[in-house]
Amino acid sequence: MIRTIRTLAVCAAALSAHAAMAADQGDSAVPPVHATVIGLDGEALGMVTLQDTPTGVLVTTDIKGLPEGEHGFHFHEKGICQPAEKFATSGGHFAAGAAMHGLMVEGGPHGGDMPNQHVGADGVLETQILNTGVTLAPGPKSLEDADGSALVIHAGADDYKSQPSGAAGGRIACAVISAPK
Repeated sequence: MIRTIRTLAVCAAALSAHAAMAADQGDSAVPPVHATVIGLDGEALGMVTLQDTPTGVLVTTDIKGLPEGEHGFHFHEKGICQPAEKFATSGGHFAAGAAMHGLMVEGGPHGGDMPNQHVGADGVLETQILNTGVTLAPGPKSLEDADGSALVIHAGADDYKSQPSGAAGGRIACAVISAPK
């Protein structure tokens, strides 16, 4: 009986150590989220994939049909993308706390603030960004709360300082972010 208890204790310790090593290596219990990006006409422009990492969320895009230029690129607070409302239904930036907007502002950035993205003359946006201000796992920085969230691409560049959203212009593309149910 004592030998069985010791064996169970050793097995439990080994499983705990394996779980800790898996966490250190970036294994995530949260599956990737794949979302369709739509334009103002409601048509699909491509995909965005979000993967939880130990330090944030890796955002990978494969989008075509965007206008050439610099574009604000943010997570917004509601998982609603209605083209007829010009994506205003996605709410403001996902703040994840009381932070100010902007990468260049004392007290910033919002959790949803990310660097501007450049789209070439071909209209393609293929990029990877690590956002350290959000997570897909449950908690206060989670993009997966009751309302979900949205990835929004703006018509112009974010100036990284104007409140509350960087003067990036209208919303031209949107993707609803929600975990598989």
